[in-house]
Amino acid sequence: MPKAAIAIACICLVTLSGCGNTAYGLKKDGQEASHAMDNATHRVLSAGAK
Repeated sequence: MPKAAIAIACICLVTLSGCGNTAYGLKKDGQEASHAMDNATHRVLSAGAK
C-alpha cells in the first residue's frame, strides 16, 4: 500500500506542476497580447495624426 500512495503522490505533483506551468503560460501570453495591442493602437493613432 505505501508504494501505491507514493505513486499517487508523484502523479499529483506532476499534474499540479503542469497546471502551474499552464497558468503561467496563459498569464504571459495575455500580457504579451496586451502589449502588442497597445503598440498597434499607438501606431494607428500616430499614423492618423500625421
